[in-house]
Amino acid sequence: MITAQLKYDQKILNVQLNKSTIEDDLFVSFTEEKTALYSRLKLDIHPKKDVVIQGLEVRIKCEMASSVKTAFCNGFQSWSESRQFSFAEQPDNLRGFMKPLMGFYGDYHFDFIPRTKGTLHSWTYGFLQLQNAINFVGSLSESTGFTCIIFDKNNGEIIIKKDLKGLELKHSFPALDLLIMQGENSVVFDTYFKLQNLPKLNQKYATGWTSWYNYYNKISQEIIDINLAAFKAKNLPIDIFQIDDGWQTKIGDWLSVKPTFPKGMKVLSDSIHAAGFKAGLWLAPFIVERNSDLFKQKPSWILRGSNGKPIAVGYSPSWGGKFFALDFYNEEVREYLTGVFHTVLDKWQFDMVKLDFLYAVCVVPRPNKTRGQIMHEAMAFLRQLVGKKVILACGVPLGSAFGQVDYCRIGADIHLKWEHKLLKFFRNRERVSTIVALRTVLNRWELNDSVFQNDPDVFILRKENHGLSDTQKRTILTINALLGNLLFCSDFVGDYTEGDLADYKMIFDFKDKIVQKVEYLGDDFYGIFYSLNGENKVCYCNLNNQKRTQNKVEIEAFGTLVLNKKMV
Repeated sequence: MITAQLKYDQKILNVQLNKSTIEDDLFVSFTEEKTALYSRLKLDIHPKKDVVIQGLEVRIKCEMASSVKTAFCNGFQSWSESRQFSFAEQPDNLRGFMKPLMGFYGDYHFDFIPRTKGTLHSWTYGFLQLQNAINFVGSLSESTGFTCIIFDKNNGEIIIKKDLKGLELKHSFPALDLLIMQGENSVVFDTYFKLQNLPKLNQKYATGWTSWYNYYNKISQEIIDINLAAFKAKNLPIDIFQIDDGWQTKIGDWLSVKPTFPKGMKVLSDSIHAAGFKAGLWLAPFIVERNSDLFKQKPSWILRGSNGKPIAVGYSPSWGGKFFALDFYNEEVREYLTGVFHTVLDKWQFDMVKLDFLYAVCVVPRPNKTRGQIMHEAMAFLRQLVGKKVILACGVPLGSAFGQVDYCRIGADIHLKWEHKLLKFFRNRERVSTIVALRTVLNRWELNDSVFQNDPDVFILRKENHGLSDTQKRTILTINALLGNLLFCSDFVGDYTEGDLADYKMIFDFKDKIVQKVEYLGDDFYGIFYSLNGENKVCYCNLNNQKRTQNKVEIEAFGTLVLNKKMV
C-alpha cells in the first residue's frame, strides 16, 4: 500500500496513487510505472495560483520481520558516517552545545527527521538488507529537493520525505521521482544508475599526492618543492600532485597568495607539469573566514539569516573560529568566483581543483528554491566554470554530485589516530576519524565508476607524525586500493624504506580490480569480494579492536586478510 500527503498553505491534501487529485488552487499527479524489475513513483504539483509548500511525504507499507537484517543509511554529505545499522541503534545526533558550531555539517538542523528507537533515516538512497537481497529506495530527482528515506520498523513503513518546506510555487513542479526495487545488490544499483541518465565519466583510476595529512596548512614553496623532487627521485608514476589548504592568505581571498609561495602559483604548477604530473589545487569556493578581506569589504556577499546576521556554517580554529557562506545568488559573487576559476585554471594552469565544504552553499532555502535545488545549481555552476578540467568534490551531499564531478570524497577525513575521541564525544557524524572514514568507504562502494570515481581519502605509510599502527596503516591502504579510484598519500616519500616503497606500489597492482560485492558480516567486520587478473578473491576487513575468526581463519584486530575465493 502506497499513500502520499502534500501540505501546502494551511491545507493537508491526501493524494491517491495513479489518480489526479484536483483542488481549487492546485492539482497533483501521482503515478506508478511498474516493470518486471522495479516500481517508479512520480509526483508532480501543478498550481493554479501561487501556493507555499510545507511538506511532502510518501508512505509505503513494508513488512520488516526477522528477514530484515539491517538498514543502510546514507549520510547527508560526503563526510557523514554511512553504514548499515541495526534497528536497535540510532545514528549519532550532535550534542546540543555543539550545534551552533557544527550543526550545518550534517542533518542536525532538519526538523522532520524522527530520531527514535526503531526508526533509521537515509539521504538520497537507502535499503533494507535481507538475507540474499536488498529492498531499495532511491531518489531520481535530487535536483528538486533533498530526499530523506525513513525506515520505520515500529509501524512497518518506509516513509519518504522531500525537503520542500517554505517553497513558493507559481508553476508546475516535479516534486518526486522515486525508484523502489528489490533484488540482488548489483542488479539494483545498476538499474538505479542507468535510470539517472548521467553523462559518461571522463576520468578513471588515478593516483597522487596531497599536502594536507602531513603538513596541513603549514605549507610553503620549499615544502612542495622537496616533495615533488622526492617523487621524481623515487620514480613513482603518480598522476596528480595536489596542493591543499594553506597556500592562500585567508579563506575566501583566493587571489591572494601567502608570502611562503614567493614564486607564485603559476611557477608552482609549471614545476609540477615539468615533473610529469597534473597539478591540483584546493579551494573552498562557497565559504569565507571572518578575518578575510572579502568578509570585511563585501558584507553584501555574505549569506544571512532572517535576523540579518551572517550565518556561521562551521568552525575551524585554523581559520579564526566560525566561518561563513557566500550568497550564491548574488551576481557579484558569481562574477568573483568566475574570475577566481579563470585565474586558477587558465592563468595558473592547474589541471584539477579539489572543491571543499560545498554543503555551505545550501544551508538555508530560499522562498523559490529548496536546499536541494540550490545545491544542484551550485554544482552545475562549478562544472561550467571548470569545463573539461577535473573536479574533486568534498563536503557535498552526494546526490547533488552525481554526474557533476569527476572524483568525489565518499567518507570522512581520516585521523592520524584510529579515532578522534573528542569529536566522538561531540557525537559528530562528520568527524575526522579513521574508523568512520573506513566504515563509510566500505558502505558507499557501489558509487565507484558509476556516478563519479570514489575518493576514499589518503593512506599513510610514513613512520612519523601519526599514531597509527603498522596493521592499521595497511588496512587503510588495502581498503582504499580496493574500493577507491583516486588514491592519494601525503607522505614525504623521500624517507620511504624499500619495504614502504613495496607497499606503496601495491596501489598500482589494484588498478584493474573488479569489485563484485562488499558484505557486512557484523560488528565492524566486512568481506570485499573481487576479482583481479582473472582470480576471484576475498579480503576480510576487521575494523574492531578484537581478533575475528572467519572460515577457521583468524584476522587480527584492525587487520585485513586476502584469500583466494576457493579457500573460503
